[in-house]
Amino acid sequence: MTINIYNTLTRKKEEFVPLEPGKVKMYVCGPTVYNYIHIGNARPAIVYDTVRKYLEYSGYDVNFVSNFTDVDDKLIKAANELGEDVPTIADRFIQAYFEDVSALGCKKADLHPRVTENMDDIIAFIATLIEKGYAYEAAGDVYYSTRSFEGYGKLSHQSIDELKTGARIRVGEKKRDALDFALWKAAKDQEISWDSPWGEGRPGWHIECSAMVKKYLGDTIDIHAGGQDLTFPHHENEIAQSEALTGKPFAKYWMHNGYINIDNEKMSKSLGNFVLVHDIVKEQDPDVLRFFMLSVHYRHPINYSMDLLESTKSAFNRLKTSYANLHHRLESSTNITEDNADWLEKIEEQRATFISEMNDDFNTANAISVLFELAKQANYYMENDHTSEEVIKAFIGLFQEITSVLGFSLEEKHTLDEEVEALIEKRNEARRNRDFALSDQIRDQLKNMNIVLEDTPQGTRWKRGE
Repeated sequence: MTINIYNTLTRKKEEFVPLEPGKVKMYVCGPTVYNYIHIGNARPAIVYDTVRKYLEYSGYDVNFVSNFTDVDDKLIKAANELGEDVPTIADRFIQAYFEDVSALGCKKADLHPRVTENMDDIIAFIATLIEKGYAYEAAGDVYYSTRSFEGYGKLSHQSIDELKTGARIRVGEKKRDALDFALWKAAKDQEISWDSPWGEGRPGWHIECSAMVKKYLGDTIDIHAGGQDLTFPHHENEIAQSEALTGKPFAKYWMHNGYINIDNEKMSKSLGNFVLVHDIVKEQDPDVLRFFMLSVHYRHPINYSMDLLESTKSAFNRLKTSYANLHHRLESSTNITEDNADWLEKIEEQRATFISEMNDDFNTANAISVLFELAKQANYYMENDHTSEEVIKAFIGLFQEITSVLGFSLEEKHTLDEEVEALIEKRNEARRNRDFALSDQIRDQLKNMNIVLEDTPQGTRWKRGE
């Protein structure tokens, strides 16, 4: 079966045929590292990590590159406010990014290039655009001449005339046309900068991705992906820059994930609903958050709320219970063979359905439905007094196969962080000292942390709350 991808460029689903058989070159626009990532950043991280995992599951060798924007206006503003330099802030939040997305089950990219490490390539790229007549210098700034590129607007499906409406030249800008955009910005006083043929300065936002795609993946790539908000102007400008330079198509398939709302409102700092992943994963199981993100098709908008997350948690725990019961039943299963073929066929049908759904533009919502159907069948099978080890293992195997692609685990987590572990030991000591008031206080504290204790003759057991 073939994989079909909705291509933003053509606005239709297309059969995925990579440029080179068996290999995929994939680029995903990464974050600007001036703060912890918010839940809106988490969605593309999870979505395209899942796309990558499914392509690998399907047998492709995926070269996955995702950049860090480690110098821009936001970083410079943060540096000024905190009294630190830009590289220090960037390093801190790059490390925080890796911690957050790792908690969400995302693998590191094969390469995470940084703007500041590719300055020579960016400058050379800009210089070539000037030579070809697609860009021009204006008093230390360099602008891309948008009208010089015939295909401008083809990704966002807008014409030059439509784009011209509302376009303005701001005070201090020296560009010839309101539609032109900056490739290089002349340095301001005490601002981080680099030497260039046009004087001290730094890159504009859009040029970095074009330069890094060309350097690390080549002139044309298979998949370019990012959030829907990047379609215009960021990705539109990338196409204009790259195709003007090389004369070749920049990317064969363009993927864009939908927006996230918070309690049915657009997420923004002004509304006070700006949710950081760094905070969420301290209170919620990261697997549940990933499960939640994948429960809606990636191109559709998704609404985040605590009520919806709690509902998702209950659904996720139903799957975990079914999976745990399979492991428990495996201990008492036998080598009986009657009816095995029928059940193994049913399990194989669920695998085929999973593949079919994922082949249809990576429909993780329907793929998750396969897990619930698998759990339903497993629960029904386990109602029998006698179960086959072969069938139980087949159920467990498919659960593991699907969840490894979707990037979350149904295994019970038996690891405690140091704080919780210390509290449990402190409670045990209080009980030994017959300080029951303190013991009860610690139990309540752990309960608030979603840790439920069970005191047994064999010692204290724990589990995460429902």
